[in-house]
Amino acid sequence: MRKTQLNDKHEALGAKMVPFAGFNMPVQYEGVKAEHETVRNAVGVFDVSHMGEFLITGPNALALIQKVTTNDASVLTKGRAQYSCMPNGKGGIVDDLIIYCFDEEKFLLVVNASNIDKDWNWIDAHNSMGAEMRNLSDDYSLLAIQGPKAVEAMQSLTSIDLAEIKYYHFEVADFAGLEHVIISATGYTGSGGFEIYCKNDQVEQVWDKVLEAGADFGIKPIGLAARDTLRLEMGFCLYGNDIDDTTSPLEAGLGWITKLAKDDFNDKAFLAKQKEDGIKNRLVAFEMIERGIPRHDYPILDLEGNTIGRVTSGTMSPSMNIGIGLGYVEVAHKAVDTEIAIQIRNKAVKAKIVKLPFYKK
Repeated sequence: MRKTQLNDKHEALGAKMVPFAGFNMPVQYEGVKAEHETVRNAVGVFDVSHMGEFLITGPNALALIQKVTTNDASVLTKGRAQYSCMPNGKGGIVDDLIIYCFDEEKFLLVVNASNIDKDWNWIDAHNSMGAEMRNLSDDYSLLAIQGPKAVEAMQSLTSIDLAEIKYYHFEVADFAGLEHVIISATGYTGSGGFEIYCKNDQVEQVWDKVLEAGADFGIKPIGLAARDTLRLEMGFCLYGNDIDDTTSPLEAGLGWITKLAKDDFNDKAFLAKQKEDGIKNRLVAFEMIERGIPRHDYPILDLEGNTIGRVTSGTMSPSMNIGIGLGYVEVAHKAVDTEIAIQIRNKAVKAKIVKLPFYKK
């Protein structure tokens, strides 16, 4: 079991630690609901140093990224980031990721912790153009400072104006007494804030200063359980649940990051044909009408009791106090306001399909 640099800090704070993607990670501190509300209403800090980082450089860096991802990275300019995914050559998804552009020959790919080795090998296998690749995953730590008070709480730690960093943009600047820290606005909670990328030997200093600077704003450490409820309320996909090697980007509602007009990329022909022919299943969002908590892999039924799909993510929404979830259904049932049922144990519990996000600010 691997540990992040902040493992001892989490244990000293009384975090409940669990294995996640090969790491010992804090799942919660004071409780999921309280931590969720801290991020929605104030500011919280997550240790997400288990994530992977690949540096792709050189004159052929962009060509490699364009080959392995669905989105069009050629539109990126210095200081901009992009959400994308990597098709697996069979219509499924290797991983979803964020691409950061430092200049036209320098990009950082941030990938899911459970997929670091798989992603590295996949990208390397397609690097026929000779782009330079460096796996920085073991050298860097990552903190996510999230919530509506994040800008105000963290402004004292940097000389740049945090309010000026737009969503999916980033700066390399001073932060918490360090130079050349990546400060990005690519959050996964829907409540605003920043991610801080720094070297492993710097992260304890950053963590301490973040908690100190945020003390007057009610900052608290937040675990992975609240991270999951926060992202689900926004309808953000989680790899391994809502997308995986068997789901296409079009089925997952990721057509907006699947740029079929760009030059050849993995699965372009397959995805173009799938779009033309029409998909059979579609990821949808649903809210429970009757009381019940949907969970991963619960069957989704029509009102006659026929199985039409399965739940991929589900929880009791801390913000709305109702059961919410994502799941794949046959396309005939995907329309908003369609009534469905979730099979919870042996009971069909009514729900309806809704438009994302669940949580409206």
